[in-house]
Amino acid sequence: MNKRLFGGLMMAAALIAALSPSAFGQATNSNTATVSLTATLPEGLSISATPTATSFTLVAGGTAQATAPVAITQTWVLNASRATVTLIGWFANASQALTSGGSSPVYIPTSEVLGQVTTGSPTTFTAFTATPGTGQPGVTGASLVLTSTAITNTNRSATRTDNLNLEINLTSQPQLPAGNYTGTLNLQAQAL
Repeated sequence: MNKRLFGGLMMAAALIAALSPSAFGQATNSNTATVSLTATLPEGLSISATPTATSFTLVAGGTAQATAPVAITQTWVLNASRATVTLIGWFANASQALTSGGSSPVYIPTSEVLGQVTTGSPTTFTAFTATPGTGQPGVTGASLVLTSTAITNTNRSATRTDNLNLEINLTSQPQLPAGNYTGTLNLQAQAL
């Protein structure tokens, strides 16, 4: 090999070695910046009912069941201080669960409106005649606890669906006049 060519190759190799990153020494790092993160999962409790209306074909002196059960879905995300979720059904007035309306209304009281939740508290048909517990929603003599769920670390965030079966028992009011009777059943869940 020619001396000149060899000298040129050596010079090129020296130049490449001089320009390599290791030739510049150790890396230099900047300071460390930090970002504080805060995430909040708020508590939530909601219910829905399907269907939102149901009907009965009343039987004079007898019992009539609603055309379909009401599926009630409860959804919650709760904090560690909560121990129970309770679902309550109630009417605004114990003596007037349903009314015929008009100038001389006739009433069906809550004692004749019964609910059943086979997966809840009243597994047999029970009248809406209870008094709500302290702080619970509802009306004295016009309420019924439908479900009660103990809250643990395994169900702080959950969904529960239950079917509410309804019936109107007119055995204590056999002389109820024919007509259309309407009323509103309120449903509300509470986390304690």
